[in-house]
Amino acid sequence: MSPEEKDQKIERLEQENQALRERIAELERRLGLDSQTSSKPPSSDGLKKKDKIRTRSLREKGKRPSGGQIGHPGQTLEQVTRPDKIVEHPTPCKCSACGCDISVVEAGKIIKRQVFDIPDPQIIVTEHQVEVKECPGCKAHIQGNFPESVKAPVQYGARIRGVAAYLHHQHFIPEDRLSEALFDLFGCRITPGTIANTTLALAQIIEPVVIEIAQAVKTASVKHLDETGFRIGGKTNWLHVVSTESLTWYRVAPQRKDIEVLADIKGVVVHDHWNPYYQLDAVNHALCNAHHLRELKALEEIEQEPWAKAMKRFLLLACNYQHRYPKGVPKNIVARLNQLYEQILQRGLDYHEFQPPLTRKGNRGRLKRRTGHNLLLRFQNFRNDVLRFLTEPDVPFTNNQAERDLRMMKCKQKISGGFRSFDFAVSFANIRSFLSTASKHGLNLLEVITDALQGNVSVFISSNTTT
Repeated sequence: MSPEEKDQKIERLEQENQALRERIAELERRLGLDSQTSSKPPSSDGLKKKDKIRTRSLREKGKRPSGGQIGHPGQTLEQVTRPDKIVEHPTPCKCSACGCDISVVEAGKIIKRQVFDIPDPQIIVTEHQVEVKECPGCKAHIQGNFPESVKAPVQYGARIRGVAAYLHHQHFIPEDRLSEALFDLFGCRITPGTIANTTLALAQIIEPVVIEIAQAVKTASVKHLDETGFRIGGKTNWLHVVSTESLTWYRVAPQRKDIEVLADIKGVVVHDHWNPYYQLDAVNHALCNAHHLRELKALEEIEQEPWAKAMKRFLLLACNYQHRYPKGVPKNIVARLNQLYEQILQRGLDYHEFQPPLTRKGNRGRLKRRTGHNLLLRFQNFRNDVLRFLTEPDVPFTNNQAERDLRMMKCKQKISGGFRSFDFAVSFANIRSFLSTASKHGLNLLEVITDALQGNVSVFISSNTTT
């Protein structure tokens, strides 16, 4: 082998060695990611969780002890002044100490103990009757009118159907198990088909409410956006959520990028930097800093980049200022925070400037950047969106609102696995929009569903679809 061939071989082996080291580092980084350092769900951490997970929370240790605080009123069960039922227990006729007769002695006091329970559930059958009369003049048969909700010789009422819909859509009990539960509770076996028909009927009744919710949430000053995979007919579709503290609108779409329905949205949108959201016109953006904190935690613990810890502390400090000044952080503090933000950014960029370049795949295209470098460029290019919570008091620090609103929808899929048809998925999403919005307004969900099945949703529309 000539010296030139030897040099070429050494250079090739060094390049391969460098590429392998980078590959190993990338795989080790991925293995180190969990729910605390990425957007992976906690369920992906596995059953054999690391002991350090409990001590790596992003929350700083508070000064107050754990548990109930001094002066906290609590929610202890207390006796009522007017019980529904009183059971008297007689005193023995003879004294247990000396045997003296005390049957004629009046009681000096009464000791009360109250038991809170529910009555035995049972089905109540109400028979509706109308008279039929024959007109003596023309022999026509004239009869009274049944209530509009009574349409068949035998049917289930709005209350029991409301209970079924409530347990199915709020607590995600599958139809077969729900049928068994209703039989055990009330002695009536409502078939899964009846439950499915109740779902379709309820979705149709509340459709005007969902339209009102969608319009209201689109025009809200600040709204949260997020999306997640949604299994329908064995295929992955997508569930999008647009929500505020008082409104929730779910929408099912075949593809993740189907956001054309949001084209007329206005105000500030809070999200996790999914690029298609930046195609929306006439909106300002705010990025979820909970995502940033998790990414910074990964850079600090796995990559061990020195600037990441400083940026994480900065974001937590800025969040603390937002909580301290709910009406708006003073401008002088915002100016100092912006200056500190710029200093940390520059420190991180300088760090990556002196790192050896990553191996290029092929001879074309730009050089690959490290994960931390990409995050720094995001902080630099979208600085106003990252720090918008400092200058606009209504903008939150995180996108937790949308993530909380999506969490129960994922719970539904974990229990039932998915939907067989797109129409039922849309009906479920509309009903959940209705229930989530009602819950945010403090309404009793069982009563809301029962009223809706009776056709009464006008009060809900007029009073609860405002921000």
